Amino acid sequence: MNDATFSVGLVQAACQANVDTNRANADRGIRTAAARGAQIICLQELFASEYFCQVEDTNRFGLAETVPGPSTEQGAALAKELGVVLVVPVFERRAPGLYHNSAVVIDATGNLLGVYRKMHIPDDPQYFEKFYFTPGDLGYQVFATSFANVGVLICWDQWFPEASRLTALKGADVIFYPSAIGWLRDDRETTGQSQSDAWRTIQRGHAIANGVYVAVVNRVGHEGDPAGGLHFWGQSFICDPMGQVLSAGSDTGVDVLVATCSRDVLETQRRSWPFLRDRRIESYSGLTERYLDSSTSASIDTTE
Repeated sequence: MNDATFSVGLVQAACQANVDTNRANADRGIRTAAARGAQIICLQELFASEYFCQVEDTNRFGLAETVPGPSTEQGAALAKELGVVLVVPVFERRAPGLYHNSAVVIDATGNLLGVYRKMHIPDDPQYFEKFYFTPGDLGYQVFATSFANVGVLICWDQWFPEASRLTALKGADVIFYPSAIGWLRDDRETTGQSQSDAWRTIQRGHAIANGVYVAVVNRVGHEGDPAGGLHFWGQSFICDPMGQVLSAGSDTGVDVLVATCSRDVLETQRRSWPFLRDRRIESYSGLTERYLDSSTSASIDTTE
């Protein structure tokens, strides 16, 4: 990891009902990204299937796989062949009745470096993830890969500044956010633009606040009930530590994004805007409380 630069790639795709088709599409996307110079390549959340969390159905647990398992074995072989690092999201079957929404980081040697398990699990209309996923129990992690220190957070994690901060504090050069986010039928025409703008803005904010590169990969296309369902808005992007977008995907099409990241930029940005230096860590104990009501607030030390 002594090179001045490293390159990241994202594979934005539309998912089908057939798992083998999705894995074949991922294979093609990874090869395309690698051919364009990407060294660290990330797939979208739950890439091997359609987004099944729109309904609560115990039969959908049959989509889960172990780690190692089919997706990671395919990824390991491909990473070794191409000499790239892969971030492979999986519906992880940990034990009977125990499942996680996870992402496996595979080094360019084909070795599995570790697993990140999604920490924040949503429960919203057509995002019934609490039915399927146990919250992650491995904490926030950074993986020292052949090319850069890689942090991974998954979809709903992207709204929580605490998650990106802790990942940055562990030494991440880049934080990947594999995602599956879209519009409900009625939202697309009413609040759709503001929703996607907020999604993009907060993740660019994480890059700025933490002095890291951020790479976000989302799926595209309509899934679920033709009369309702979800319309995934794509718009995958890679941004630098100033929040400037280096590469962006469309809201409708299959895209492969690649961008070059600079260690000098990371260093310069943190020297110029030294947020980590100026943190008042002694004043943040309130962050471990659910809410600072009057009784809790009285016990929080906010000494200047």
